[in-house]
Amino acid sequence: MATIDDAVSTGPDNPRPRSRRLRGGLVTIGTVAALLAAMGLTVLGLGAADNAVASYDASSWLWSAARSELARVNGVTARVDTRTEVPGARRHPMQVTQTDRLLVLRDLNTGQVSSLDLATLQITATTRTTPGLGVNVALHEDAAFVVDAVQGVVRQLDPRSLSPVGEPIRYPPGITGGSFDGTGRLWIAVPSEGTVSAITAGALPAKPASPGAAGGLSPKQVETYDVAEPSHELVVSTLDDGVAVLDRTAGALVTVQQGTVRPTKLTMASPGALPARTSGPKVPVTLPGERRVLVVGEAGGEERAFAVPGTGDRLSPAVAWAGRFYCADEATGTLYAFDADGKLVDTVKGKATGPLELEVRENHLFINAPDSSTARVVDDKHQVREVNKYANDVLGGDPPPVAPPPPPPKKPRVGKPSAPRSVTAAAGNAQARVSWRPATANGAEITKYVVEGAGQKREVGANQRAVEITGLTNGETYRFSVHAVNAKGAGPSRTSNPVTPTAAVPDPPASVTAQERPDGTVLVRWPAANGQGNTIAKYAVTATSAGTNAPVGESTKTELVVPAGELEYGTQYAFTVVSVNDKGAGSAASPVSNTVVPFAAPGRPGELRASTVANQPGTVSVQWAPAEPNGRPVTTYQVEVGGRTSEVTDTRTTLTGLGNGQNVTVKVKAVNEAGAGPEATATARTVAEPRVTVTGSSATATAATVTFTVDAGGGQATCTLTTPGEPAKSGACSSITMSGLTPGTAYTFTVTASNAAGKGSVTRPQSTDALYGIATCHNGAEGETATYCDKDVSGRNGNEIFSVTRQDNNRQVGWAKPGTRLKAYCKKSGEEVYAYIYNNDKRSTWWVQVDYEGKNYIPWAWLNLEGGDNINVLPTC
Repeated sequence: MATIDDAVSTGPDNPRPRSRRLRGGLVTIGTVAALLAAMGLTVLGLGAADNAVASYDASSWLWSAARSELARVNGVTARVDTRTEVPGARRHPMQVTQTDRLLVLRDLNTGQVSSLDLATLQITATTRTTPGLGVNVALHEDAAFVVDAVQGVVRQLDPRSLSPVGEPIRYPPGITGGSFDGTGRLWIAVPSEGTVSAITAGALPAKPASPGAAGGLSPKQVETYDVAEPSHELVVSTLDDGVAVLDRTAGALVTVQQGTVRPTKLTMASPGALPARTSGPKVPVTLPGERRVLVVGEAGGEERAFAVPGTGDRLSPAVAWAGRFYCADEATGTLYAFDADGKLVDTVKGKATGPLELEVRENHLFINAPDSSTARVVDDKHQVREVNKYANDVLGGDPPPVAPPPPPPKKPRVGKPSAPRSVTAAAGNAQARVSWRPATANGAEITKYVVEGAGQKREVGANQRAVEITGLTNGETYRFSVHAVNAKGAGPSRTSNPVTPTAAVPDPPASVTAQERPDGTVLVRWPAANGQGNTIAKYAVTATSAGTNAPVGESTKTELVVPAGELEYGTQYAFTVVSVNDKGAGSAASPVSNTVVPFAAPGRPGELRASTVANQPGTVSVQWAPAEPNGRPVTTYQVEVGGRTSEVTDTRTTLTGLGNGQNVTVKVKAVNEAGAGPEATATARTVAEPRVTVTGSSATATAATVTFTVDAGGGQATCTLTTPGEPAKSGACSSITMSGLTPGTAYTFTVTASNAAGKGSVTRPQSTDALYGIATCHNGAEGETATYCDKDVSGRNGNEIFSVTRQDNNRQVGWAKPGTRLKAYCKKSGEEVYAYIYNNDKRSTWWVQVDYEGKNYIPWAWLNLEGGDNINVLPTC
């Protein structure tokens, strides 16, 4: 281990130790200290923080610039559970630094720093700093550091009091890095010295110091390593234990782990990038300009390289996670996932373009698009789930929009009620029993019924439609009228049949039984009553429920079937029976029956919808609203499709095993104790194999584009373009360009669209444009004749053409007179050849395959390619 006083040498090229004498002059520590003290990092007491960890585990705070707010995303559920606004930061880029205990924000547009108390979800402090990049906060457990990269100052803070912890660590100006590895070491790179060093946090004092006063032990610079030549451009990514430093100047990656420094030379022709933190043993180095990712293994060495689909250089640094590599294209919002071997295994198309932030936290990969409402969470099983950061059914969500006032309801036509129906009277001993069927309310609820007759007037409730009129004289004939009353007044009356009370009344039935039946009817039975010398002509049955007494029918038999729907399903009823003889005299009411609850088969399921399942073959999804139970609970739903019936207890299901591209009719019935109710039907179509139609194609000398349309068959299609001898190219299902082709060559391209149901393909012939070069030979110095350009001059063979990529006289096939136009196909490395062309020294190991006596080779030094003489436009043979 190297310390501040004893640097460790790194590698065979630079064995010397370096002096660690601090340089750089005065540093404005006062300014940094004032900034830090105002940051409000007393976000939690340590005890409260421990409680917060349990609540916020597996979550991450993600920034939404358009809403100027943070959303806490639960990694397990992939849902937002809290939103909180950050004032005055709409559309601003924001640095979000977080642990389970602390959350600090820095607005790059304004320089404002804010802290959030994770216990109260309130912003506790804000302060201004210089806008832009240059100052950042690093957090680990209870340690907080502020890194002033410009000044080269690293200071620790006590989060309980905002006070500095010990003395700052000072570096030369212009440091980089400033993030923690998995063991809690803060790594800083010093490009001016070509070194990297680790810092550990000092112990906090037992009691918080007063604000602004330093306390506790100072942080320590515990390790220092040489990783590059001084003044090289360095990029830092911390590891689970150690650090990776990308030397962009030398094109090398240096890992430092447990005191071992391991450099790896990389095959990179453009600047590379690293994520701030790398999980796992493999370090991905992203080359945005080349759209490639290089992977350096744990033991060092470039293990593999793989290409990222698409065009442009707006790739975010690839992130290693759970054995895969994730790389995002900010130009298209697309996320690409590669397996450990660099094979593309998943493509997730985004809904918006712009910056994408990838961070591994709490055993999940969080992918945030700050400029859109969407984020994604990837678990360690590689399941990618989309998150709506603007979800409103959470703490801090937007209140529901105020609904416009409903239009004033159309006032129903309200009038007086109609006359009651079926007003009947049965005579008894000095009394009469009057009953009736309900009147029509006509838009205003009936409040009462009025019964008049025999000099009496009785008012009864709207749900009491049978009444005993007493105090009558036997032998005298009476009629009774009934009318209903509502808010508009009294309706017309209806008069009963005439009745004559008599002492010769029959006995009531001795008992009554009732039975509810599955068809919705109720069977009421009783024994025959004693007519006391007269014949029983009929029996009148009255149903009683909670607060209701109403006739339900008459029967000449000793039973009555109450029709289905006459009584309310699911409501308790009991019954009484009155015997009526052939003289019209009625008995007293029988004893009340047992209680029954009418029921019937369930109603039809409502709002049945069947839909295509886009990512599964032969599958439709079905859902519906619960059926009316009709007096008994629905125990199951029968779902029928294609002659197959299944039973489910939920109000949704997925039906599989159907044919591809098949129109299916789904039938759903609800089942209760009474059996199955009426069916609801809906139709849907399963995913069909995609169909591709080519609409055109075009080509340059080295690339071809095929345009096409795809009928995805209701599924989610992915598309590729292939041609023999070339790697397949994936792309949008509208147009794909394949590059690296040979000029002047006829190709047959196959466009393939794939979805869950299968594949559809179509071919398209297309030739690349021919590329020509001009055979060139220098004419010699001014006034001289270049005889070597003339094959007829002894010892001079001019622009020779060979069957191999070297000047082998035995393999020469001819020569090209200067100015000859030759069709070029591809390039191949071979013997270095040079020529003085246009007074410039053109040297190259490239040879160009041309159309001369078949396909043979001429040195590129002797051939000027048309269109700029750029050898890179030619593919490699």
